[in-house]
Amino acid sequence: MAYRFGRFVLDYDARQLLLDADEVHLTPKAFELLAVLLRNRDRVMSKAELQEFLWPSTFVEETNLAGLVAEIRRAIGDSATRPGFLRTAYRIGYRFVGEVVETRAPGPAVPSGSRPCLVFENRVALLLEGHNIIGRAPDATIQYDAAGVSRYHARILVFNGEATLEDLESKNGTYLQGTRITSARLSNGDEIRLGTALLTFRTEPPIGPTETVATAADDGSTSGS
Repeated sequence: MAYRFGRFVLDYDARQLLLDADEVHLTPKAFELLAVLLRNRDRVMSKAELQEFLWPSTFVEETNLAGLVAEIRRAIGDSATRPGFLRTAYRIGYRFVGEVVETRAPGPAVPSGSRPCLVFENRVALLLEGHNIIGRAPDATIQYDAAGVSRYHARILVFNGEATLEDLESKNGTYLQGTRITSARLSNGDEIRLGTALLTFRTEPPIGPTETVATAADDGSTSGS
């Protein structure tokens, strides 16, 4: 998915913000904040909602969010007092207000009509549309208690036929196909390593004697935004 506003293009799949043909640097959290504001540009997103999205189930100071907003404004040359793109709703949150043209990249990782999942320890965890948090915490969407796995280790975002793996600043890192990543798009058969835990991403549940894992999402207690 790509979003064009002014002279900028945010390409979510490529993890790039471009000004004309030149890349503009944003930290991973600032990039995610800009992307979620673009996706939800039809409304004001509250500070609480944005904090939960960026730092799920973790207490952070409100200044952390304000710092990311300031970083985005510096990167795109926007003003807090006379915003052309990013408006502050006083005491509530933020909204992207610039004109946006949205385009979709061809060839989604998850085929239409499929049910993406994670396979591990002869079990299957079905992934839901939206955020699927993996970790040891009791309220993680997919609980995995293994050596080296953080309480909130990583998440998989399933959105409009695409699946993206994101590290949640875990202690031991998130690895895709043997390479440590911050964020990367998933394809069928990709191997994911969290600490000592190995998982395989599939675009459809495999056929065989597997068990569907009961996740927090099944009882309505899904983490994330």
